[in-house]
Amino acid sequence: MCKMSKTIGCLGLLCIGWLSRGGGVPVGKTAENKQIDGLEKERHALVKTLSKEISDQRVLDAVSKVPRHRFVPPALRLRAYENRPLPIGNKQTISQPFIVAYMTQSLRLTGKEKVLEIGTGSGYQAAVLAETAGSVFTVEIIPSLAKRAEETLTKLGYTNIKYKIGDGFDGWSEHAPYDAVMVTASPKKIPQALVRQLREGGRLSIPLTSGRWNQSLKTYVKKEGRLMELASLPVAFVPMTGKAEKTP
Repeated sequence: MCKMSKTIGCLGLLCIGWLSRGGGVPVGKTAENKQIDGLEKERHALVKTLSKEISDQRVLDAVSKVPRHRFVPPALRLRAYENRPLPIGNKQTISQPFIVAYMTQSLRLTGKEKVLEIGTGSGYQAAVLAETAGSVFTVEIIPSLAKRAEETLTKLGYTNIKYKIGDGFDGWSEHAPYDAVMVTASPKKIPQALVRQLREGGRLSIPLTSGRWNQSLKTYVKKEGRLMELASLPVAFVPMTGKAEKTP
C-alpha cells in the first residue's frame, strides 16, 4: 500500500452518507445513482491520465471497471479517483492508481495466471489483479483490513480471489507455484519464501527499502532459480510488518 510515488514523464511528482431520494430526482433514479454516475466520469478521466504512462490496455480496462470508491472510507469517496493514495485506517493506505496500474502492468498478465498478492489492504489492487489474471491469492496481516476487503470484493462479485489472514513474509505455500507475485508493502530484503513460491519464468513486483528513507519499486523475473532485475522506480510504501521487521 503506497504512501506516495515519484512517477515519471507527464505525471511528474504525485503524492501518493450517500444521498437518499430527493426532489427533482427522476422516478427510478436515486440521488445515489446520480452520484455514482459522476464518479464513473471521474474514473474514466483517471484512466485517460494513466494512459499517458500505462500502455497495457487490459490494465487500463481493469482500472476503468473497478469502482475504487468502494474501497475507501465513505468520507473520502468523492476523492477516490484522484491519482494519489488515501488513508484506509490502521496506518495503511489504498495505493495511488498509477502505482496499482504500473505494478499490474509489470507482471505482464494475459488473463490465465495464478497471482500471489502480499498485502490485501483495501482490496483494490486485488480487484485489478482479478480483472487481469486467472486467479488471485491474497494475504493480509491485519485481520480487520482482511475481513473488510473480502466483504467488499465479495459484494462486487469477485469469485476468483482467495483470502488468507497471515504474515505475507511466508507467502502462501499451499497454492504455489505462482506465475507472478506482487508485494504491496516494503521490506528491507526480498522474502526468500516468495522467491521459492514463484515459478521459473515468473515475475515479482516488490518495493524494497534501502537505508532509512530510500525505496525502489523493483520488477524481477526468475531465471534458473534466481531473480534478475528488470526495472526500478523510486516510491514510498508503508513498511512490511511481521517477520519482515525482524529481518536485518
